[in-house]
Order: sequence, then structure tokens, then C-alpha cells
Amino acid sequence: MTRPMKAAVRERYGPPDVVRVTDVRKPLAGDGELLVKVHATTVNRTDCALRAAKPFFWRLSTGLRRPRTAVIGSEFAGEVEAVGAGVTAFRPGDRVFGYDDAGWGAHAEYLTISQHGTLAAIPERLSYEQAAPGLEGSHYALTIIEGAGVRSGHDVLVNGATGAIGSAAVQLLAHRGARVTAVCETAHADLVRGLGADRVIDHTTEDFTAHGGHYDAVIDAVGKSTYARCRRLLKSRGCYIASDLGPLWQNPFLALAGPLLGGRRVKFPLPRNDAATARHFAELMASGAFLPVIDRRYPLDDIVEAYRYVETGRKIGNVVITVTP
Repeated sequence: MTRPMKAAVRERYGPPDVVRVTDVRKPLAGDGELLVKVHATTVNRTDCALRAAKPFFWRLSTGLRRPRTAVIGSEFAGEVEAVGAGVTAFRPGDRVFGYDDAGWGAHAEYLTISQHGTLAAIPERLSYEQAAPGLEGSHYALTIIEGAGVRSGHDVLVNGATGAIGSAAVQLLAHRGARVTAVCETAHADLVRGLGADRVIDHTTEDFTAHGGHYDAVIDAVGKSTYARCRRLLKSRGCYIASDLGPLWQNPFLALAGPLLGGRRVKFPLPRNDAATARHFAELMASGAFLPVIDRRYPLDDIVEAYRYVETGRKIGNVVITVTP
């Protein structure tokens, strides 16, 4: 019998208080899998949605009445402790970071993941805590940017430029040579300029949709606007793209109705999770072109407080959970 490990567990859907830290059975690496000793993880929007099963459609894949997966958590950074039969990509002692929104399990001292999963080696100069938030928000941001077809010289507006997705998008857009207008609070203007924004609009004092701007793409990284409000900001062939379904779940349907929108388009691309994506971000982090923004750090024992903070909607970048100090 394997020894127990500490994990954040939830056995029903609900608010942060359904989560408790307790001992559970330590997993074993199966064929083609790695056993990773988790040093750091995150609490992000994906984790919050799964924990609460909001929107309701989460239950179609995770259990209608009760969750089938007790230990959630999608992002992690840690050390490979053991490998299963047939593993050739990694070996014990390797430092790795990854993302898994199918198997989950990152809110624990150990997890298992396929050697072919969304997984890569941590760049040498980065700590576990710096690498742990390297994929969740950023891979959504990359999906949005590629879906919008952003190229060097394009003008792009990012609404919600300080969240995990938005702060990654600003950096990735700047790296591509786009001209970036960031929407956030004035208090965070210096931060987003440091990430690569050319212009900052304070959403607390002015309505960014009232500007007669001309953008090749408008990215709503927080899902708090709509195509109808942002249409006037787009060039004749401009693209609106959001990080969620929209308040009425309209974005996928608007994407399908592209030819009816008069040249301007809505895109709703699906994210790609694979090893190549993880290696891409490892290279960007190694070069300094992208570094995850970290707001707060909590120990695993205080993960409920981390959930509460994330759900205030006030976090800047990412919230990191230290599992193994």
C-alpha cells in the first residue's frame, strides 16, 4: 500500500468552503506516466469553474450530482519522482511544469501525468513557483491571439489586461510586434506598460467602447463585454474574440454567423493542449519574452483563502500555491 499524501479535496460542488486539506492515497505512475512531486500549483478561473460546476455544463464531464474527481488543480511545477514503463521523454530528478484539465490532481503533493501530456522541462533560471503559472492563462491567450490571426503591426485592444489571460496576452502580443492598447485600472498602468502595452485606458474613469478606435482585434480577456459593444472599435475586417462563452453563451454562435456580421468577425477557437504548447512557453520563459505575473502566494493549507481571493475578481495575474516549501 502506498503512503498517504496531503491534498486539497472537494467531494461536492459549491463555494470555496467545500474544499478541505486532508490525507489521501498517493498515486502510482502507470505505463507511460510520470509521478511528479508537486512543489507549486495555482488556483485559477478553470479550477474555480470546476469546483463550483459553473456553468452547469461542467457536470456533463465531471459528474451530474457529485464530482467524480476529488482532487482538482490544473497547473503545476515539480520534480519527477518516478516513471512508469515505456517512459523515455523524462527521468527521475527532472524539473517539469505542466497543465492538465482532464486528469486534474495538481492540488496535492503528488500527481501522475502522461509523458506526452502538456508538459515540459522548467527553464534553468526559473523557480517552481515562477514556472507553475506558466500555462493556464497563457495557453488561452495564445489560442485567442492565433485565432484572431494577429501579426506584427496589428493594432489590438486587450480588455482585462491584468488577469492571468490578459497579462499573458499583452506580453505575447508585444513579442509578435503588435501595438497593444490595454484596458485596466490606472493603479496597474505601469505594470501593463512594463509587459509591453503601448497605451492604457482606465476602465474606472472611461468607457473603452466609446472610443472610435480602429483595431484589427479586440480581445476580451475577462468576459465582461460583448461583440455588440465592441463592434465599433473594429476595422472593417477586424476580429472580436473573448475568453468565455459570453453572458448569453452567444460567442460560439456569433462565430458561426461570421458572414452575416458585415466583414467584422467573432472568433471562438478551442485551446490546444499538448507537449508542443508547453515547450513553446518554456522557450518564451527562458528567453524572457514571457513571464507569468504573480499576485499572491499561499501555502496549500490556506488554499480555501486562495479560492476566496481569486473569486473576488481582483487578482493581478496569477495566484500560486506552495505545496512543497
